[in-house]
This record gives sequence, structure tokens and C-alpha cells, in this order.
Amino acid sequence: MEAKPARAARGDRRGPSGYKEGMEPRLNFVTLVVADLARARRFYVDGLGWKAAFTGDDVLMIHVGQKLVLSLWSEAGAREEIGEVTRGGTLPFTLAHNVATPAEVDAVLATARAAGATVEPGQQRAWGGYSGYFIDPEGFRWEVAFNPHPIGDVTFP
Repeated sequence: MEAKPARAARGDRRGPSGYKEGMEPRLNFVTLVVADLARARRFYVDGLGWKAAFTGDDVLMIHVGQKLVLSLWSEAGAREEIGEVTRGGTLPFTLAHNVATPAEVDAVLATARAAGATVEPGQQRAWGGYSGYFIDPEGFRWEVAFNPHPIGDVTFP
């Protein structure tokens, strides 16, 4: 009979996933509250060619990873559930899309521009990579990056 491992010290209890009990470090949905859901759909689905996984009156959901969904939620629908929505200025975060080469950065930025985004061209960065940005029609800023460091490799599907 195999001996069971000694029980972890109090305060270091692990759940079935191997993480401490409570919230695991993962992200399942990124929800962007949009002023115009039809415009967002035209950009992401028609312009970028992403496939809608679910469409409702107030929401559009797109699989953007094996277990990650981008949810575009109408402002009216969001307001009903989370309260007032504010806008203005540069939002204090970016979304990121990593690619394998600097040339792919430029190609993705060109696709985003053709779909209606405002584009800030790619450039070599002090941290060793190459990246540029686009701002979708709703004002959300996306970084498109080639990251030559090992962390860049774990971002591909």
C-alpha cells in the first residue's frame, strides 16, 4: 500500500487543481462594453474575420483561445447588470495579440486598418521585441507583438 503524502501545513491547502483553495489563476472571459454592438460586430466578425460563437440581443461572444472568450456587451445590457458605464480618454489597459515574426505584426496591423481601426505602426522596442497598436472602432487598444523572449512562446494556441 502506497503511503499518502504528509498533509500540507495549515494555510497551504491545495484544491484538486493543485492550486491553493480559492480562486485559480486563470481568465475565462474578457468583456468589453461597447457603445455600438453592430459596429463592433462589423469590425471583429466582418472585418477581422473572427467567428461568432454566440450572438444575443445585447452580446456577441467570440472564442479567442482554447478556454478564453471575448465578449462584446452592449452598453445598455451592461448598464442593466453592472451599473453606469463611463467613457473617455485612453483606457488604462491594452489587449494583446502575439505573433511569430515582426512581418506578422505589420500584416495584422494592416488587416486591422482595413477593418476600420486606427493604427500605430510597428516598431522595434527597447525590450527586444517588435510591436504596434491598433484602436478598434469602440476605442479599445490592442497591442500586436512579436516577443522574442521565452514568455512569447507560451502565448500561441
